[in-house]
Amino acid sequence: MKKCLQFRGNFAKIPFCTVAFLSFAVKSQPEEVFGLPNIKSAKKRVQLAEVRNARNKADKSALKTALKKFEAAAAEGNRTEAEGAYKVAVKIVDKSAAKGLLHKNNAAHKKSAMTIKLNSIG
Repeated sequence: MKKCLQFRGNFAKIPFCTVAFLSFAVKSQPEEVFGLPNIKSAKKRVQLAEVRNARNKADKSALKTALKKFEAAAAEGNRTEAEGAYKVAVKIVDKSAAKGLLHKNNAAHKKSAMTIKLNSIG
């Protein structure tokens, strides 16, 4: 005999297995891992790696976009727009270096090059 859950009002009886499935589907769990890992902890590592890869990719894309916006403003010769883009780009470069997306020397090199370019606009 199936367990049923009864709601008040005009709702009909719903089998317990359906309710359990619906509550599981709402949690939006990551998809099941297929392929190499057979161990539960290894499957979790694969899922976490996918999340980290997506986050790193988005952060790297934001970094490139900020640098391109600064380069475009500097190429135009618009000092005020370039200063605004410079502040945003430097902040993102520092965050990227802190997160490990960029090496600290690479970040310093990028900031130095942007500062030189900004000062040459005059």
